[in-house]
Amino acid sequence: MKKWLPNMRLFSLFSFIALLLAGCGEPTVSALRPAGEVADMQYDLIMLAVWIMVVVIAVVTVIFIYVVFRFRRKKGEENKIPKQVEGNHTLEIIWTVIPILLLLILVVPTVSATFKLADVKAMDDKDALVVNVTSNLYWWEFEYPNQKIVTSQDLIVPTDEKVYFNLISSDVKHSFWIPAIGGKLDTNTDNTNKFWLEFDSERTKDAGGIFYGKCAELCGPSHALMDFKVKPLPRDEFDKWIENMQNAKAEAKTDLAKAGEELFKNNNCIACHAITPGDKSTAPNLANFGDRSSIAGRLTFTEDNLKKWIKDPEEVKPGNKMSGSYDNKGLTNEELDALAEYLMGLSVED
Repeated sequence: MKKWLPNMRLFSLFSFIALLLAGCGEPTVSALRPAGEVADMQYDLIMLAVWIMVVVIAVVTVIFIYVVFRFRRKKGEENKIPKQVEGNHTLEIIWTVIPILLLLILVVPTVSATFKLADVKAMDDKDALVVNVTSNLYWWEFEYPNQKIVTSQDLIVPTDEKVYFNLISSDVKHSFWIPAIGGKLDTNTDNTNKFWLEFDSERTKDAGGIFYGKCAELCGPSHALMDFKVKPLPRDEFDKWIENMQNAKAEAKTDLAKAGEELFKNNNCIACHAITPGDKSTAPNLANFGDRSSIAGRLTFTEDNLKKWIKDPEEVKPGNKMSGSYDNKGLTNEELDALAEYLMGLSVED
């Protein structure tokens, strides 16, 4: 057996696995399943570039195959010198003009879309919905300045209208990206980036009412875990959510929750976490924590996962700031039950 055969089999196996895994994943985290105006524009540009490349590859392949067979060396003609085309002005003009035309076909719509996406003049309008996004290691804060609301990890937006974003970072460079909706813009510490997105109502329904956001800039050991969820709502439901947030009060409704509230205050959790929707804090605002769709942006929202996060956040998100600020491993099961009861009761939804 030839030595290269086992290596070829291994290469074929890994190639098949890579091809199989390339088709895995949620459609709500794919830029190839657009669900908004910005994503549509970006998808159209992607497909335009792909088709240009396909045409170029096809033409070059046909020419290559033709040349291989048409001008292959024949027996008895080993010393024959083919006709030389060096300095052929016609050919040189053709292979210079065609790439220029292809670049123009690609550049014109790209520049047009870039200027359209960069147009944020309307965010100065008092009726525009503006969200200030602050990226942190490894979580996201969302502030609605006109509504005086601050929340985190779950971004709530209205459908079928432009939402404007101010992007900034509190520590290192991150990148704000909702693949199915569009975007992917850096959040820096020294300047604010601005852009807008629009969330299509019909495609939101098809996606189950939720999209997934990612950090698209390598930022540390838990970069891959720096996720957030996006919940687009019809305008009337969004207005209702705003009203509920503005009137939210952190109230412990059961005896166990009241015990958890005392622990929350005595363990100094409140020094970092705000529990009123209008306050910014150094850690995620927990005013509507009970309404979230995940724990720490990545675990399914369950009581067990919440207690796992509280007791050992380093295991869930290595390198997060909560791990270095205190040690909760000494909490008893009863104390964890009380804290979970209190936090999961922080809700503004009816």
